[in-house]
Amino acid sequence: MDKKYFDEIMAILDSNLSSAEKREKILQYHENDIADVMDELDADKRKELFEILGNEALGEVLLYADDIGDVVDDLPPEKAADIIETMDADDAIDVLQELDEESRDEIVSLMEKEAKEDIQAITKYDEDMIGSRMTNNYITILNTDTVKSAMRKVVKEAAENDNVTNIYVLDKEDVLVGVLELRALIIARDGDDLSKLFKTNYPSFEATESVEDCLPKLKEYGMDSYPILDENKKLVGVITSDDIIEALDLESGDDYAKLAGLTEEEDLDESVFQSVKKRIPWLIILLVLGLVQSISMSGFEAVVATLPIIVFFQTLVLDMAGNTGTQSLAVTIRMISTNEVTKKEVLKTIFKEVRVGFFNGILLGTIAFGVVLLYLFLANKGVGAGLNNFEIVDAVKGSSIVAAALITAMTVSSFIGTVVPMIFLKLKIDPAVASGPFITTINDITAMLIYYGLAAILFNIVF
Repeated sequence: MDKKYFDEIMAILDSNLSSAEKREKILQYHENDIADVMDELDADKRKELFEILGNEALGEVLLYADDIGDVVDDLPPEKAADIIETMDADDAIDVLQELDEESRDEIVSLMEKEAKEDIQAITKYDEDMIGSRMTNNYITILNTDTVKSAMRKVVKEAAENDNVTNIYVLDKEDVLVGVLELRALIIARDGDDLSKLFKTNYPSFEATESVEDCLPKLKEYGMDSYPILDENKKLVGVITSDDIIEALDLESGDDYAKLAGLTEEEDLDESVFQSVKKRIPWLIILLVLGLVQSISMSGFEAVVATLPIIVFFQTLVLDMAGNTGTQSLAVTIRMISTNEVTKKEVLKTIFKEVRVGFFNGILLGTIAFGVVLLYLFLANKGVGAGLNNFEIVDAVKGSSIVAAALITAMTVSSFIGTVVPMIFLKLKIDPAVASGPFITTINDITAMLIYYGLAAILFNIVF
């Protein structure tokens, strides 16, 4: 919190000015700064601030409060309903979601019918649909309007809707005809044909489209707002830049959670049971894969018995394979999230990542070969199992196993890290669930089979 703003706003509250004068001065500050002060006030002082601000201004400030639920709980239900009614429907939903179910139901029951309908128009869409992110804060005109009548409508509606950059042109059936930029309307003359001023081919989204599918297009165009349509091409809302930022934040948080092996993003305030529920599905899958790895390891008992020293370098090969696969996974998910995935793009990405893994494997394998060979030559007697009995050719073979395993495992891991999310995408599963732990475990199994398999081949070990 800015201490300077806090002291200034507190001085205004404690002054002898009238409520109207206090309100005028306080509203010179940004709503976020006012909310910071509000969060620090005691109950009596907060009530005084509420009365000074009035419902509409308080609604704007409330959106920036750290503990929206606590603030609303301090208000009488009737007062809370009046304040929430002044908000855009999407903001009202955000506030209501911060309340417990009993308080939420009581406040909604006290709201005006029109406000309820606006909220229901958004909440009827599932959270993963773009319609759940839209707002009713927009201005419309008819395609039959003149420049003069259109401007009159914009001026009138701008008092309640501040999203005025784009004006949405509808026909009499509420079907979207085009989008008119405010600038174009301002510089137009009375006699100009309105139909020649607005864009008819404007990017839009159907309300039932998934947020994840829409994000690449939203980022690509980078506009202030986009129309949201129903199945009949009727305008039902718009998504603004603020909504887009929020959607990106939520989606990135969700992807991060999946990359960490969670089914969805975890809330710090949720119960232990809820956290367990989110974490356990992938942990069970990883447990099964871990058991597969352990059982597979038992099949190489003869290799370990013959070459105990080989166990020392197992971690090196498995770690490098896992790291390489995770890098390819990150590149692939990035490609999927920012581009239209075509067969050409898929093949290009796979080919590139496999080559990167191969050449990185050669470089690191060469370094590992030299270090391991030097270790086998210089190790003290008694280190490992029969290390002092190693022939030169065996030392070279042992070093070659590590080097060859690194090259092969890193190449294969790059392939797996690229192909697995592609397969998930094809199966209509979020590629982000091809998470770091999942890819790492798969690559561990693959790298282990490659490592011990090469050892068995080079030393002619029979299972």
